[in-house]
Amino acid sequence: MAKVKISPEIAVRKAGLFYFVFVMFSYTTGGPFGLESMVTLSGPGMTLLYLLILPFFLSVPVSLVSAELTTAMPVEGGFYRWTRAAFGDFWGFLAGWWNWTASFLLGGSYAVLFTDYLAYYFPQISGWKHWLVSFILIAVITWINILGIQMVGKFATALELFMFIPVLAMVVIGLAHWHHNPFVPLVPPHQAFSKVFGVGLALGIWLYSGYEQLSSVAEDVENPQRTYPRALAIVIPLSIATYFLPPFAALAALGDWQQWHDGYFSTAALLIGGAWLGHLMTVGAMVGNIALLNGTMLTATPMPFTMAQDGYLPKFLTRRHVRYGTHWIAILISAAIYASLALNSLGDLISIYVWLRAATTVMTVLSAWQLRRTRPDLPRGFLIPGGNLGLLYVIAMPIAMTYVVLRYSDPVALRWGPWALGAGPVVYLVLKWLSKRSANTRTQ
Repeated sequence: MAKVKISPEIAVRKAGLFYFVFVMFSYTTGGPFGLESMVTLSGPGMTLLYLLILPFFLSVPVSLVSAELTTAMPVEGGFYRWTRAAFGDFWGFLAGWWNWTASFLLGGSYAVLFTDYLAYYFPQISGWKHWLVSFILIAVITWINILGIQMVGKFATALELFMFIPVLAMVVIGLAHWHHNPFVPLVPPHQAFSKVFGVGLALGIWLYSGYEQLSSVAEDVENPQRTYPRALAIVIPLSIATYFLPPFAALAALGDWQQWHDGYFSTAALLIGGAWLGHLMTVGAMVGNIALLNGTMLTATPMPFTMAQDGYLPKFLTRRHVRYGTHWIAILISAAIYASLALNSLGDLISIYVWLRAATTVMTVLSAWQLRRTRPDLPRGFLIPGGNLGLLYVIAMPIAMTYVVLRYSDPVALRWGPWALGAGPVVYLVLKWLSKRSANTRTQ
């Protein structure tokens, strides 16, 4: 059990490769749950093609950038500090702020989704009881995160290993009862292009985004220059398989693509394997949402901590727990915001989240190009392969995907997404003004 000294009183327990793989998987994937509506929106064939092709436009290039920059600058705050080093304080602040506020849209929603599945077995959980269950889950995950990344890694490992049991069972049984072509039809007949190519694609972007996010906890990982690239090499193929194989097997066995909706994997498991598998899949979905909440809290809460270290946010956010060495105040504040938003659903918020996530991703990949120009001296233990052509690939593909998903966003995202992005510069200017005013007051 490796430790790194923060001060004479505080030590942070670090995560090795095994646990870090499950931490990364629990944040970036968590399970196949949440993609079901893609099948009816984009069609079974297009959904399966999205799940196979999109990684090469998004998660693979972003992972290559993250691997190079983590070996060059393995610092807490990850992509936020890479962007700041590459483009200065303003853009660095935006990368951190957009990321932290994006986590608000997810943290509470994952708790709500867990409670929704639990209410399937206990219908009396409604109203204030529904919020209370969500709050209790957030409180438990908060406590686990305060204990540190090694405890988070052990918890994530247990959750994901359990989640794989019903998913693997459904895939095996579904393939054994293959009666339909899972790629037919390619797209739904008489469906609007904006839904086939826009809304469905936005869901796919959400599924394969966030691979730069784990760089925010690089200092809490053993030998991050070696561990981070190796973890990415394991997690990306595992994520592709986790997303692709369950809908492929279910569609091959049932061929009922018109019936797919949020939470349909439980129904598919019931039809394929019987009641035992249906119930196990429902529990697996609940576990998957716990893992997603756990990963979101771990990766998002270092952001206010590091931004406070850099003078953008109040200094009390930099306090570490005297026993566990974790940024416990930043964790508690983030958890409180998650709980306050726990009455919203993921479906209402995901399209706005994609705007914030896409902006952060673009800043991350552009940082790789800028730091190649301005800091060629950085000791890069991993280098994006392919020279200048490889660098062009990792930058161009995410930017192209960002343009497509924003261009074809649904009306809610088009209405509120720009406001969510625009809040960042406003907050930056207000904080700069307050900082100057405080400095002037001290000199008087």
